[in-house]
Amino acid sequence: MVDTSPTSRALLTLEIIQSNPGITADRLSDRLGISERAARRYVAILRESEIPIESVRGPYGGYRVGRGIRLPPLVFSSTEALGLVMAVLDGSHAAGDPEDPVGRALAKIVRALPEPAAATAEVVRRTTASAPDRGAARPDPGITSELVQACAQHRRTRLSYRSEGGTQWEAEVDPWAVVVRHGRWYLLCRLTPPRDVVRAFRIDRVGRVALLEETFTPPTDLDAVGMLEDHLASGWEYAAEVEIDAPLTAVGRCVPRALGRLEAIDARRTRLTGSTGNPYWYAEQLTVIPAAFRVIGGPELRSTVHALGERLLAAARPLDGSAQKGAPGV
Repeated sequence: MVDTSPTSRALLTLEIIQSNPGITADRLSDRLGISERAARRYVAILRESEIPIESVRGPYGGYRVGRGIRLPPLVFSSTEALGLVMAVLDGSHAAGDPEDPVGRALAKIVRALPEPAAATAEVVRRTTASAPDRGAARPDPGITSELVQACAQHRRTRLSYRSEGGTQWEAEVDPWAVVVRHGRWYLLCRLTPPRDVVRAFRIDRVGRVALLEETFTPPTDLDAVGMLEDHLASGWEYAAEVEIDAPLTAVGRCVPRALGRLEAIDARRTRLTGSTGNPYWYAEQLTVIPAAFRVIGGPELRSTVHALGERLLAAARPLDGSAQKGAPGV
């Protein structure tokens, strides 16, 4: 149920003006579901509370919030509050833990909400069991914040990094973008000269971050997501070349860019070229292709695909060696 008290109406008026700078009195009244005269009255109430609501005359005029506003109470509907809690729980399984930074932050937001909106949100926050994504790798919020700031300010950055094998080293980079992909956070960056090459670092493996005074200019046509996908498909230890018996348009819909580059051999066949640090994982990804394929490049991948195929065939064989029979109704 919508709260129709004067205080709630005034706060809702403030929220609408903040979200729609230049909104006119008649549009404001429509959004509030009240008369235009009543809408003006709520604007007056806000001004009496020392909230700087400015009026601009003319065809492009209307109400807007001026500078110097003090933060008002958070105004969410029950649906908005529940959606926020669900999104946080989906991204962080510790959101219900009062000792976790995300859990503490979410609790502060819920406490600031009006009682009707907070009630359902608090129940969900405390009682929902969120299973952690074991494939995800949550980076340190402080390090992530520094890297996001470096990207926004175009500041060259010195960072320490730990590879998958445990080797630690330092590098100076031009941070272009922070990209989240399948539960993992990456820093897309360019190593500074003399190497001057593009890299994607997992942020959960970044140790220390120091923003330097030197700035840089990122590429004007930067496609951060696409470049990350391309980078994850190249430069790995084991090469992969696969020939697929399907046209390029069909294969492109089921093969992610992280597996490599696709090109048409002819109207009926497609070539996939890439690399991987984990041939078994790569072989598993190939099994989702709904067409026949052959590994024509990469001995490690070829042997891994063979081993995976043998494993699947063994799983389908009956224990007694006899032919399987169908069971009606099963």
